Amino acid sequence: LRAAGAPALVLVTGRESAARDLALAVLDQAGLAALAVEPALWPSDAREAAECTRRLDREAALLGAGIAIALPPTGEAATPDATQAAALHLAATLTSPVLLLAPRHEALPWPGKQVVRVEARPAAPVLPDAAAPAQAQFRVEPRALQAVRSQLDAGADRDAWWAALREAARGGLDALAQRIDSRTGFDDLVLPPPTLAVLHEIAAQLEHRRRVFDDWGFGDGTPRGLGLCALFTGESGTGKTLAAEAIANALALDLYRIDLALVVSKYIGETEKNLKRVFDAAEASGAVLLFDEADALFGKRSEVKDSHDRYANIEVAYLLQRVEAYRGLAILTTNLKGALDRAFLRRLRFVVPFPFPDAAAREAIWRRQFPRRAPLGELDFGVLSRIHLPGGNIRAIAVNAAFAAARRGSKIEQALLMDAARAEFAKLERSFARDGGGAA
Repeated sequence: LRAAGAPALVLVTGRESAARDLALAVLDQAGLAALAVEPALWPSDAREAAECTRRLDREAALLGAGIAIALPPTGEAATPDATQAAALHLAATLTSPVLLLAPRHEALPWPGKQVVRVEARPAAPVLPDAAAPAQAQFRVEPRALQAVRSQLDAGADRDAWWAALREAARGGLDALAQRIDSRTGFDDLVLPPPTLAVLHEIAAQLEHRRRVFDDWGFGDGTPRGLGLCALFTGESGTGKTLAAEAIANALALDLYRIDLALVVSKYIGETEKNLKRVFDAAEASGAVLLFDEADALFGKRSEVKDSHDRYANIEVAYLLQRVEAYRGLAILTTNLKGALDRAFLRRLRFVVPFPFPDAAAREAIWRRQFPRRAPLGELDFGVLSRIHLPGGNIRAIAVNAAFAAARRGSKIEQALLMDAARAEFAKLERSFARDGGGAA
């Protein structure tokens, strides 16, 4: 910057915080003051923008300063938006030294500029060997790594490092999705052995994917196909969400449910932006993503009849790309498998059906509903198993009967469970006499 014969432009790429720190350090080392420009506040009128550029150059010359411009990230469209275009034009027009902070290198001509391209790679603190697995799984900023290292004892084991880095990496995703805290394990699931075997296989592939793709080279050459995506299909209440919780807990990973109400937008392009924020944050956290009722978001692409159809198809195409490239596990649940786009089915590593539980499975589910501390009366689980409902509804009946017992100051009796079951059938608008299986 001090010796440049032509107007100098330093293009600094990398994560925003690292690029900003590097830019300030460069200006300080060069003996220059720093002027920061906010592109979003820059005038949109060409004549007014030119006058502001002239004044900014004059201010920098009088102060002996360099000008730092933080380039806003673009959307998924190839053409930059107006704010980014204004920032690039300003960087090209200024005669003062410019540090352009950008998420990536901008392959643009810079006539009359002496351009230096620098990538900001902050040095990560050296961590003990016990932290290596967690450091490979979770992407934590160097400053956060330093903070974690200062909090843990020198002899902390792998589990302590895993828990600390897992918590440090989750911040961005907590604002975009709902974290599910659960202690459900594989032993808590009542499912047919083939279904359980597939769930264990999903967990095993997620655990060993780094060895296969990185160490053994199966991921060389293309980022496509590296994502692990599974579809859980079955009626509501058959255990799809519980299975997702069991997989996440088996690997000590966070599970986040994606709230479609916060993601899907009626405005063109906003859904893709929202999903980009979710996936970018999830990449850092290494979390398991759960898309409940995924048919609402991953539906079939339709024939293009108007602009709305075209943009709806763009949303589906974008999702196809992100799910396929996501380095973690994405789980889709639906009770309408036929409503999903067939291109998604091709990209799914696993399709796991969750059958309606038979009488033996229902009895096992009933027996697992009551904690040891719960005051139980005489219960006939054989009779209860004849109630034709899945696990989610059985859980609701057990909880409602427990509240009824607490209100009466009694034990949880068979009669209370029958009353709660009748109320559950009424809620579902089904006949208890017909589907209660003779339980009455």
